[in-house]
Amino acid sequence: MHTNAQSRRQWLARAGAGAAALSVVSRGVLGGEGRKAPSDVLTRATIGIGGALAGTVRPNEPGKPPFMLAVCDVNESRLQGALNRAGSPCEGYVDFRRVLDRKDIDVVYIGTPPHWHALISIMAMQSGKDVLCEKPMTRFIAEGRAVANTARRYRRLFQIGTYGRFGVGSNDRTYKTMASGVIKDNGPVVRFSRPGYDWKVKMWSGRTHLEPQPVPKGFHYNMWLGPSPFKPYHPHRASGSFRGYWDYDGGGLADMGEHYLDGPQCRYGKDHTSPVEIEASAPQPQHPDAVQLWGWVSLKYADGTTFVFESGEWGEPCPIESRGLPALTTEQEKAVAAVPDTPRKYGAGEGSFEEAVRLRVECAGNADVSQRCATLLHLANIAIRLGRKLRYDPDKEQFIGDEEANRLVNVPMRAPWHLPV
Repeated sequence: MHTNAQSRRQWLARAGAGAAALSVVSRGVLGGEGRKAPSDVLTRATIGIGGALAGTVRPNEPGKPPFMLAVCDVNESRLQGALNRAGSPCEGYVDFRRVLDRKDIDVVYIGTPPHWHALISIMAMQSGKDVLCEKPMTRFIAEGRAVANTARRYRRLFQIGTYGRFGVGSNDRTYKTMASGVIKDNGPVVRFSRPGYDWKVKMWSGRTHLEPQPVPKGFHYNMWLGPSPFKPYHPHRASGSFRGYWDYDGGGLADMGEHYLDGPQCRYGKDHTSPVEIEASAPQPQHPDAVQLWGWVSLKYADGTTFVFESGEWGEPCPIESRGLPALTTEQEKAVAAVPDTPRKYGAGEGSFEEAVRLRVECAGNADVSQRCATLLHLANIAIRLGRKLRYDPDKEQFIGDEEANRLVNVPMRAPWHLPV
């Protein structure tokens, strides 16, 4: 057993040992007299200690079966803090792959920057673990499809850490109207504008002139970069402001979008499709590295339903007028009334996710619907970057007649990292 006060040398030695640590299995994991069996204790690891999921690092309680078994971060001081909080027998790692090698971990919480979300999620599910991942789900569209395919192939549970699908009940009229299929070509226009929606455009804009700086001691920058292109180190790139650089995230839009859109996507019946026309208003040309300002984006679905994002931080409001649901005929009302109530699904949040894992039931924010929600953010950002109206095929998940846009659907990764074939 290890004490909470551990030196940097001690935990680095354990992190480097990697597979050697796997041979040590606590009595609590195996079960036995006075101990819970593994089926009663969901063991966990947290990969990426910063951000909202830092709270998933919980202390192991003396006298009770340990559940916090591993923490991983490329920042040594942050990792040490997580180890101190979790206590024995939690192990610390710099390389997430050593965490995924362990057979005694049930669930993995991923709080890394988004450029790592897809690969760690995929590898975790391949290793038999269920995953709760911080938003946004991925950095580009093809990553999300690979995550969803992996969840299905390996029968693992996947949940995005959003605020949840609150307010979308089985008796919600908009939900039932859209689910009935009676809206064919005159769907509503829904605005996501200030003051209710803060897209944090200026807050998460990148800087365009970064002078290279020395990598801080104890920060494993090459591992932090991972599949993203190599760029010289600068703290604005590799701290919380990473959101302002295309290599790692998509600005405030990607930061807040899945919180704002997860519920409406369900309510308006768009969980299994994507917009077909996307248009944005933003200064041109956009910077190839740093996320910059934008004014509005419209995303129109095949049935006319349109989501409009307005930043309120640049330019004029979107000229498209808001529109509610159209009036329905008597026959259409009957079709809406015939839509059955939906069974309960487990939404976002740590407790709800673990309940779904115990019961082996699908999460509300599962990989397939989260992929469609993240796609909204990627489509919007691609339109902002290219500065022209785009047409998109929701089934093929490709832009129509636009190779430049399609290169942003599946962005090459830095070797040796790659998506599964």
